[in-house]
Amino acid sequence: MKIGIIGLGLMGGSFALDIKSVYPKSRIFGSDISKINEERAIELGLIDKVIDLIEFNQMDLILVSIPVDKSIYVIPKILDIINKRTLVFDVGSTKDAICKSIKNHPRRGNFLASHPMAGTEFSGPDAAERGLYFNKTNIICEVDKTNLEIRDKALEIFRSLNMKVIYMDAKPHDIHVAYVSHLSHISSFMLGKTVIEKEKNEKNIFDLAGSGFESTVRLAKSSPQTWTPIFLQNKKNIVLAIEEYVLNLKSLKKIIEENDEANLSNVLNNTNRIKEILEKYNT
Repeated sequence: MKIGIIGLGLMGGSFALDIKSVYPKSRIFGSDISKINEERAIELGLIDKVIDLIEFNQMDLILVSIPVDKSIYVIPKILDIINKRTLVFDVGSTKDAICKSIKNHPRRGNFLASHPMAGTEFSGPDAAERGLYFNKTNIICEVDKTNLEIRDKALEIFRSLNMKVIYMDAKPHDIHVAYVSHLSHISSFMLGKTVIEKEKNEKNIFDLAGSGFESTVRLAKSSPQTWTPIFLQNKKNIVLAIEEYVLNLKSLKKIIEENDEANLSNVLNNTNRIKEILEKYNT
């Protein structure tokens, strides 16, 4: 199987490692806007060869793992050149804009809109991590618009990675991830911003930061080049999520100001249920 990967960072590089482990005879070709990333992907053995865009017409499978604002332009170009049996899918964190960008494309049936719930706060080819895709949830949107044969090929690949597949329409997907994924990153970025602006002594940040701060601010180390377009592309849903989050923060602030111990304890206890929800479905 000939596999093409556009974007050789964390997601593209990790997919190269994982797909090679289940399809060891496959050859992997790649392309990246950064020549440094291309060279490093070769050095790390993530891909066998760097190719130009036009050469992706020879691929059996193409993964697009680039920022979502670039995907809406690149995916149509890829669909323009592929053959009728090629599977094209992406790993973008937003889906509605991407699906709209190829809504009327003659090769729409070759595309599968997917969002693996996987990743780390690191970026670039060196961040590629073996096993990143294994046993993860993969959200597929507008599955009915993908040709049956192409869809079955994709599902077979996802099964080989032991991924849990769930289906959503693109718009609900973007609403849900605004709360459970994008808001988490915004909270982390803003916590980091608040501490940097308030605590001018950088060594104090290091010395005084406990495991709680470190785990909460971890996502603030994520690539701005990845998350800036995500925030803007899903801005309508993210703005609503931020508004609700701010309301909860203001409510908590008022409870603390009023020394309302009973109400504060009640809020914390009710919110503590999140661990039960996560444990219940983590099977």
